[in-house]
Amino acid sequence: MEVSFLRMGKSSMHSIAITMCRRSQVGEMTHSHKLRVCILAPSAEYLGGQARQAIRLIEGFRIETTLAVSFIPHNPKFCSGLQWLQKIKYVRTVVTSLWYWTVLLFKIPSCDVVHVFSASYLSYLLAVAPAILLGKLYGKKVVLNYRSGEADDHLSRWPITTVPIMRLAAAIIVPSGYLVDVFARFGLKAQSIVNTVELDRFRFRGRQPFRPVFLTSRSLEPLYNVPCVLRAFALIQAQVPSARLIVAGSGSLRRGLEALAQELGLFNVEFRGGVPFDAMPDLYDEADFYLMAPNLDNMPGTIIECFASGLPVVTTDAGGIPYILTHEETGFLAGCDDHRALAGHALHLLENQEVASAIAARAHKYVQEYTWTHVRERWLSLYHGLAVPKAAGNTLAPNNPQRVD
Repeated sequence: MEVSFLRMGKSSMHSIAITMCRRSQVGEMTHSHKLRVCILAPSAEYLGGQARQAIRLIEGFRIETTLAVSFIPHNPKFCSGLQWLQKIKYVRTVVTSLWYWTVLLFKIPSCDVVHVFSASYLSYLLAVAPAILLGKLYGKKVVLNYRSGEADDHLSRWPITTVPIMRLAAAIIVPSGYLVDVFARFGLKAQSIVNTVELDRFRFRGRQPFRPVFLTSRSLEPLYNVPCVLRAFALIQAQVPSARLIVAGSGSLRRGLEALAQELGLFNVEFRGGVPFDAMPDLYDEADFYLMAPNLDNMPGTIIECFASGLPVVTTDAGGIPYILTHEETGFLAGCDDHRALAGHALHLLENQEVASAIAARAHKYVQEYTWTHVRERWLSLYHGLAVPKAAGNTLAPNNPQRVD
């Protein structure tokens, strides 16, 4: 593949986009036999699960001889002389979107398959809907890779820009059975290809004994209900005064959460801010338990990474979480916003360390299903099946199987 030289964890996706766009010009002449797949996703400069999964997908495809993969960031970074425009609120949204749409106009015609990562609401409207429409205009096969736990609300509240446009995609791929069920309620056929985890990067460590060191690492936004985690930790610390909590992540609630920690009389609470991808394995290794309390979610990559790292997970049962975590088998589930249940489960694991060890072992065995070896064939089958819709053995049918574009 054209990106074999990349070290994805250390370089920005913006640099990747520039390099790959230049190489694609040569690729069209020297690798015309390859299926040309263009991946559209957020840049790795912005911490988030979509960017992380895009990196892993490109890394996985770098040795494939049948693919020529290029990348377009949803949020392209301007050259140094114009970067000031992207520092002005509202202006940055307009200029970034205009530049992104311009890149799509020139790049999509040279692709066979357009694979666009999708969040919800405004991000979907600005970055995803244009890609689907332009892909349809140019007669390309578009893979809508939808990843937001807010899908139900998004599809309900934005009907004009969601369901009709999504029907234009050749395939809708989601990372969990939960979203398959959500899309089915709106008459959309989605299929699941799970997220991947790099077991060589996330090291499994058996905790013997387990220490009262807890980690939470979701964005500090209302959706993820970090206040519930702090309230649960207050109950934990009341029973185990030596307990420690690491809060990783950035967001609009940072100051309010720090104030709440003081109000609850918490100590040994560290707010680390945003943590780069490459530093996450060390962060998981530093902790012995993982706590989170989202009110809405899909398939949190953090849970899979905890499974790989040996951290027992205690979380709420929001959205798609019960689809990937089985209560009392691979983790513990509480009701949304139930800080007492969260604390109770965490204390149970601390007091019954053989249970915690068994949970960690079963979760680590389960996570093998999320390695690239298991996922690779699904993506290749999808891409090549879309390029030749009637090919035998295509296990992933297009979203509209009766239509031939």
